[in-house]
Amino acid sequence: MISEEAMKKIKSGARVRVSEKGSSFEGVVIGRKHGSEQGATFTVRAIMRGVGVEKVFPLHSPVITKVDVISAPKKVHRAKLYFIRKMSGKRIQQKLGVSP
Repeated sequence: MISEEAMKKIKSGARVRVSEKGSSFEGVVIGRKHGSEQGATFTVRAIMRGVGVEKVFPLHSPVITKVDVISAPKKVHRAKLYFIRKMSGKRIQQKLGVSP
């Protein structure tokens, strides 16, 4: 279960490490949907072996053991960062201030 403090820090543009039972996934949050209600989710995007990979995590999932917010930009001008799907890692860094 994710703590209330971590839920507030999970915003678009934040670099997070999501630990599930037995594995972890690290990337940039590109969107969060449905606020903090029961069906709320957040989407994390990472580049693995040159291929973009996205995972959608439910906020209230018992499978998620821990969420670490590694870094977060001061301000992002959009709620959904779907436009970074077409950008390279270096360009994402310049645009958001976090690594891909």
